[in-house]
Amino acid sequence: MQNLYGFYWTEEEILKREEKIMVEAFNNVYEISCQYNVNLRTAAYMLSVKRVAEAMKAKGWY
Repeated sequence: MQNLYGFYWTEEEILKREEKIMVEAFNNVYEISCQYNVNLRTAAYMLSVKRVAEAMKAKGWY
């Protein structure tokens, strides 16, 4: 993204953004894990399938 838009971020800012994304991803997976009483690996798979289905529906393929 930096190169596409000509943005230049410091290493600290990149690490902050990366941490935010990783924490949010973990929280999403953990929520599904608790909701359906499955392990984190299965929850991550469930989330990925859900996202693909939503993208297909948005494009009219579903």
